[in-house]
Amino acid sequence: MQHARTENASTVQSIVERWREEEGPLLPILNGIQQALGYVPRESVPVIAEALNLSRAEVYGVVSFYHDYREKPAGRHVLKVCRAEACQSMGGDAVAERLEQLLGIRFHETSADGAVTLEPVYCLGLCACAPSAMLDGEVIGRIDDEKAADIARRARA
Repeated sequence: MQHARTENASTVQSIVERWREEEGPLLPILNGIQQALGYVPRESVPVIAEALNLSRAEVYGVVSFYHDYREKPAGRHVLKVCRAEACQSMGGDAVAERLEQLLGIRFHETSADGAVTLEPVYCLGLCACAPSAMLDGEVIGRIDDEKAADIARRARA
């Protein structure tokens, strides 16, 4: 565990050093950390804050504001389910409940085996094909019970 923290700290430090002198460096730093580690560890917040002369609250506020930044590693698969009005009006609530049931997790959770993380999103731009979801970057529309079962099976793999 200590080795991972040391490795993460080294990665964070190199990303901070790469971007700190650029104009508006906070988002590129956070993006770099998220891309390199798959999440933005809490331990990185004070490092970033000090390097950019910001408060920890300012850095954490940005991390917590943007829903694509994670504070914990995601599962091997990430399932994003649209929760916007168009999808809700086409049965999205039932689809979301069915996926939670099939996966055994709720929104913002990762399965115990690390297979899948379930996240809500508020529009995938697939309104005409509602309800919709995105599994590992692949958009899926017109989700019914059969498609939900297929999505859950793929996410569990």
